[in-house]
Amino acid sequence: MNLVTNEGQQTQPCVEELFHLIANSGYPCIGAKAAMARHQLQCFVATDIRCPHDDAAIVRFLYEFVDRFREGQSSVWSAAVIFESPQELSEDNFDCYLWNRLQALADIDAMNFPYDARVSSDATASDFGFSIKSEALYVIGLHPASSRKARHFSHPAIVFNPHQQFEWLRSTGKYDSMKRAVRRRDLEYAGSVNPMLADFGVSSEATQYSGKQYGNNWKCPFVSNHQGHDDHPAAKWSGVFTEER
Repeated sequence: MNLVTNEGQQTQPCVEELFHLIANSGYPCIGAKAAMARHQLQCFVATDIRCPHDDAAIVRFLYEFVDRFREGQSSVWSAAVIFESPQELSEDNFDCYLWNRLQALADIDAMNFPYDARVSSDATASDFGFSIKSEALYVIGLHPASSRKARHFSHPAIVFNPHQQFEWLRSTGKYDSMKRAVRRRDLEYAGSVNPMLADFGVSSEATQYSGKQYGNNWKCPFVSNHQGHDDHPAAKWSGVFTEER
C-alpha cells in the first residue's frame, strides 16, 4: 500500500506538496495543521480518480485509518487519498469523479460493515455523514481547479475526517472557538467564507464535500447500499458539526 505519514520518512512528491500546503502559515484549516503536527495525517497515493483500479486498496487504507483513530482516542486525525491524475480537470469534472469514488468505496464497505448509526445514510438528510467501517467521516475534496483557495491543490485529493473527533472537541468546549478561527482564517486567506457551509444538523453536509457551489436544484448522486445500521452500538448524537473551510 502507498501509505505514508509526515513522520520524517521519504515521501512521494504529491504528499510533500500536501504537507507544504498545510504548513503554509496562512492556511485556514487548523484541524489539518494539528493532525500533521501530531503525525496523525495519514496519506495514500492512488493512480487516477476516474478509475476504480485502487478502490479496494483505498478501502483497506481507510479501514486501517479508522482503527488507528479509534485507538488514538480524543485527538485530531485525517486521512488523505491523493490521486496522481488527472492534474487538469474542471470543477464539474472533479465533482463527478469525487462522487463516483465515494459511491464505489461505500459499495465495497457495504459488503463488510453496517452504516454508522450516528448519522443518516440518506444524502439529502440534515444529519447525513459518509460511513466507512461504521465510522462517520466528513469528506473534503481538493483539486487544481477548485474555486475555493483553501481547496486548491496540485492533484485531486479526498480527505476524510472522523465526525467523532469534533464531538470530542465539543465536549471539551473547544469546538466553537476552533470553528470561528477556521472561518476567520478562511476569510483572510481566500477573501470569503465558503457559501456552502452549514452546521451539522442544519442541512446535508454532502453539499460541502467537493467544494463546488451548487444550485438549489442539485441532487446528490450518492445512494447507500448498506443493509441497515440499527444494530450499530453507537447512539446517534445531536449537535454542531462543521470543521470545513
